[in-house]
Amino acid sequence: MRRPVLTFLPLGLFLLAIAEIAVFVGVVHWVGAFWAMVTLAATSIAGLLLLRREGIRGWRAFRSAAEEGRPPGEQVTNSLVGLLGALLLAVPGFISSIAGLLLVLPPFRALARHGVRRLTERYVSTAVAGDFFGPRHVRVRQGDPTDSPSTPPPSSPAGVIEGEVIR
Repeated sequence: MRRPVLTFLPLGLFLLAIAEIAVFVGVVHWVGAFWAMVTLAATSIAGLLLLRREGIRGWRAFRSAAEEGRPPGEQVTNSLVGLLGALLLAVPGFISSIAGLLLVLPPFRALARHGVRRLTERYVSTAVAGDFFGPRHVRVRQGDPTDSPSTPPPSSPAGVIEGEVIR
């Protein structure tokens, strides 16, 4: 039987808190307590400022996509990843700050955005995902040119077209 991921969330948060404390103690020993506190305060303030900016930017991008009649999926996922990165920066801790900084940087943001899209398409119905991200693009391969078009290949039922999903 498969357990839901949320079952392990409290344990994961507890382990993250222990890791954050251990990393903080290591940084205090490395650079000193004053500079460690200044760094945590600076990342938290930067995260709070980014939260506001990303929220406003995301709302504007969502509204412009809706007004133009485009699917808002790209704008929403970009905003969600940016908001998560800013939130992780705002939370005091070096591990969360590094994770938040990575989510704010463009190359890692694109990777996270792609992951959010794949998860959405996997766990949400195709119709909803299509409304959110637009139609999927598929590539259809032509069969053997010697096959007659009236007879389907023996391995596939009639009316089925074999293809590969590109995006």
